[in-house]
Amino acid sequence: MILGDFGTSYCKFLNVAEDGSQPTILSTKELPGNLHVDLATGHNGRRFADRYVNELIALARGGESMIAEPEYVLLDCGSRDIKFVAYKDGKLKDMGWNTECGASMGFTIELLEKYYDLDYQKMGAPESTFSVTCGVLGMSHIFDAVISGMPVSEAVARLIKGIALNAYRFCGSPDRLYLSGGLCANPVFVGSLPCEVVPLGRYLLLKGLSRYAEFD
Repeated sequence: MILGDFGTSYCKFLNVAEDGSQPTILSTKELPGNLHVDLATGHNGRRFADRYVNELIALARGGESMIAEPEYVLLDCGSRDIKFVAYKDGKLKDMGWNTECGASMGFTIELLEKYYDLDYQKMGAPESTFSVTCGVLGMSHIFDAVISGMPVSEAVARLIKGIALNAYRFCGSPDRLYLSGGLCANPVFVGSLPCEVVPLGRYLLLKGLSRYAEFD
């Protein structure tokens, strides 16, 4: 059985029929038109699969497979949105999905890195932040700051911190936060979250699909 997580910018795949198989990743713009998988999630998933699982369900299942705690908050940061699930006493307590304030969040962060030729691995979280709710609209803060003489790296870092704080508040401002998605590997974003952060990587929704398939 082949599983697929079809994201806005990147798609992840896993062949659960092969022992020891590792997830693979492909840019969404490079997807072949005749691609087909058995079970999918992600906003493009319905186009390429026999069966589709809602992203929140895949996220919740993935969290259950990796987090051995009765109470936790799990936040997934994608290219275009943010979503979270919260558990208490081992049961789902709350969930949320924001495609407005989280609009193009991961996409914007990656775009800025490429446009300004930055390396986030060599940057840290800034002391100050810009007040932003949307990655796209927040870019005006960068332009204004750079015109006034602020280094580009500092301006971009402040935008990322503003986005991170918004995501943190959206999921309820927990003391500890489990994080899923490509931004797990971004030290500026992770360091900007004002709590203990446990990164789980970008393949959590595939793990959720695997668990869903087991119980299906």
